[in-house]
Amino acid sequence: MRRLHALGIRTSLITGDNQQAARHFARAAGIEEVHARVLPAGKADLIRQLQQGARVAMVGDGINDAPALMQADVGIAFGSGADIAIESADVIVLNQRLGAVLEAYAVSRNSYRKIVQNVSLAFLFNGIGIPAAATGLIYPIWGMVAMAASVTAIFINSLWGRGDYFFEAIRAVGRVPQMPSRATAS
Repeated sequence: MRRLHALGIRTSLITGDNQQAARHFARAAGIEEVHARVLPAGKADLIRQLQQGARVAMVGDGINDAPALMQADVGIAFGSGADIAIESADVIVLNQRLGAVLEAYAVSRNSYRKIVQNVSLAFLFNGIGIPAAATGLIYPIWGMVAMAASVTAIFINSLWGRGDYFFEAIRAVGRVPQMPSRATAS
């Protein structure tokens, strides 16, 4: 919670539990805003109210969290949670560490930044090279070079600082990925 607060992220505890238990756990976790004895539809309503002032992420794993997970801008569930919560969420954390939510946040911010950079690179190369070739300002072959340079620049930018992804992908060619198993009850 301290790391979330350091990033400027406001936290709230919304639970169906009683007020005393909710306040105890919120105090232990460093959460100031507490909403207790909230029914599932009430959780979704609270998320809707919070969305009036900001984007809202909801972390939950129970059946009662499903409506709020769907209402939130980003719903985050744990893989060990109820199936309906997992189906309702946008992001599923496969381990039990709450810190994984911060890791998912960091990955999403980095991914968004890379997407913006790559779109900008594509417009820069293709937005100049292709029209210049089409209007006869440069030979068409240079338009093709601009397009190839665009793809190469985007590829390199995507892997910048993450070369291990590239080499792991090469090593994985031909291997069947191992999927995590999940026990089900009949």
